Amino acid sequence: MTPEIGVNEHEPGIEKPMIAQSASALCAPQSGRQEPDARRVVRGLPFSAATLDRLLAPARAEHWRGRGGTKPGSLLRSEIPIRTGTWDLSRVGYLEADSVAHCGGSLAGDFIWSLTYTDILSGWTEGGAVWNKGAAGVMEATRQVEQRLPFALLGFDSDNGGEFLNRHLWSYMRERPQAVEFTRSRPYHSDDNAHVEQKNWTWARQLLGYGRLENPLLVEPISALYREVWAPWQNFFLPCLKLEHKWREGSHWRKRYESPRTAYERLCTPGILPLKNRRQLRERYESLDPFDLKDQLEKKLKQILRPTTSCE
Repeated sequence: MTPEIGVNEHEPGIEKPMIAQSASALCAPQSGRQEPDARRVVRGLPFSAATLDRLLAPARAEHWRGRGGTKPGSLLRSEIPIRTGTWDLSRVGYLEADSVAHCGGSLAGDFIWSLTYTDILSGWTEGGAVWNKGAAGVMEATRQVEQRLPFALLGFDSDNGGEFLNRHLWSYMRERPQAVEFTRSRPYHSDDNAHVEQKNWTWARQLLGYGRLENPLLVEPISALYREVWAPWQNFFLPCLKLEHKWREGSHWRKRYESPRTAYERLCTPGILPLKNRRQLRERYESLDPFDLKDQLEKKLKQILRPTTSCE
């Protein structure tokens, strides 16, 4: 599968829509930040995403990469089928899920894990934090995420890790009036869950980095940060590119992307959600201020990462 975010030379970059979002909030009367020349920032940027990647490559190389912590679950493999493309991806509600280890450079010992859940059609993403990715903790985090979704959960797809392939989560998904379609990816094929795999960077790593988080008291603050600040910021104000179609020309694949839109904008497309749900999303969007979310983010992040610094 192809992840939804990408940039090529044939498509507009993501910078202008993102800046336009900020400019709209900056000029809003209730923001108190109105400036006559605020909309000038939308005129364009002197650099591209590829240029930024090239300039940041040396700095990124100095930091370690996270370790993969997926341990194949031996239970329920015969009951949870491998996803074979049978989902109706023209509807919202089909989630991909994955876990991210905040282990530093070693998987030994106890530490915090982030959980990421991404809707394939809209890109709407939610998350939580758990201690040692125990089955009961993952099931409870999944239940809380489902309650926050602005749409019904129809399908759930994960890798083959034991944190997802367990009796707790299986029962939660299946033992309900309308069972959720529970599937898994092929072993050792991370591109089967490409949508959530690319979110592991923008959701967990970009926020908390690659350091080790081994204080269990940070689980709730991190979950609150995801729930109250990071999810609204990502879903309502950060546009992303989504693959529209691709084709082959000779030995090369060509890709065409949709115009960058936020997950909120995709959900508000007529026909995706009922009118009542769209109105509720609109009301929530109008109650949010991206600059206030940014201030909250910095404040909460300092409180979370300060103990990590003192322990090292």
